[in-house]
This record gives sequence, structure tokens and C-alpha cells, in this order.
Amino acid sequence: MNSSSIRVGKKKVAWGITGSGDWLAQTVDEMSKAKEKYEKQVDIRVYLSKAGEQVTKWYKLYDVLEKNFEKVHVEVGPNCPFLAGDLQTGKFEFLLIAPATSNTVAKISVGICDTLLCNSAIMALKANVPVYVMPSDLHERTVITQLPGGGKLRLRIRKEDAENARKLSTMEGIRVLKNPKDIPEVFRKRFK
Repeated sequence: MNSSSIRVGKKKVAWGITGSGDWLAQTVDEMSKAKEKYEKQVDIRVYLSKAGEQVTKWYKLYDVLEKNFEKVHVEVGPNCPFLAGDLQTGKFEFLLIAPATSNTVAKISVGICDTLLCNSAIMALKANVPVYVMPSDLHERTVITQLPGGGKLRLRIRKEDAENARKLSTMEGIRVLKNPKDIPEVFRKRFK
């Protein structure tokens, strides 16, 4: 039995990872659980921005992605791989970008399509394909995030970044997730 015959009837989900290290390990964990739980129903495809590839390697999660998910694609340009076209033609049930950097959130909130995941989000919205985004900078505050070696880093989430996340939450077709614990609910609602 070849792999294409195994996937017959499965629905596809596009999961985009940007260059945010905050929530990254927890997101990979939640998505790995979703893949295992819905394996008979859903084929999760991973799409890494250029920075997403760099950060997943820095956090030693790139190999985990390749081991746990059949397809891991890395951005070559805004339309390569051709995720936007696949979203618009209904090949995916939804696009999930988690975690999303403040850069990605800002670009989507104003319609800038110069990266793979920003372009794909905007094109998905134009075709009424649901988009879920988990901003790493959701609320103005100071956070402590964990570095790959176990150290801690204090970061200030700027007012401007939080405002872009709020703007994103008002856009038709986008649902903003607060943290990785929101991911299971997305799958439960879509794949009962």
C-alpha cells in the first residue's frame, strides 16, 4: 500500500511556523498530539518561514517535526511552496499559524503579502478559508521566555505589537488563539 492510498479521504491542515521561539515547544507538543489523535482523519502539513526553519533548528525541534509530520516545507519565497494556491483551491480545511511573530501579525493585519505565511493567510481569507493565528505578542506586558539552552530571557511586549494582535482579532475569517492550549479546541470543532 503506498502513502497516497493511505491518505485517501483525509482532510488537510496547513500549519505555519514563524520565527518565534516563545510557545514553540508547547505548540509542537500540542500539534503532535493533534496529529496522533486525528491521524485517521487529518493530514497536517508543516510550513516553515525562513526564520521558522532557523528557530526550530535552534530549539532542536526541526528533527522532531520531520519525524512526527510527513510533510515539512520551508519557505523559498512568498508563493513557494505554492501554499496560497492550495488554500484558495480548497485543498486545506484551514491555516494555523502558531506561533506567529509580531512581524507576521503586523503584516497580516495590514495585508502585506511578502512572505509565504503572510501571503497564504491573506489569500486564504480571500477564499473564505479559516485562518487561526497564535501571536507570540498578544498583550502588552513583560514576559519571561525560555531559551534553547534552558536560560531565561525577559522580553517587553510593546503596545504596538499588542495593538496589531487586537486588530487581527477583529478581521473577518481570523480567529486569534491565546496560547497552545487553544489548539485542541480548533481540532475538536473542525473534526468531530
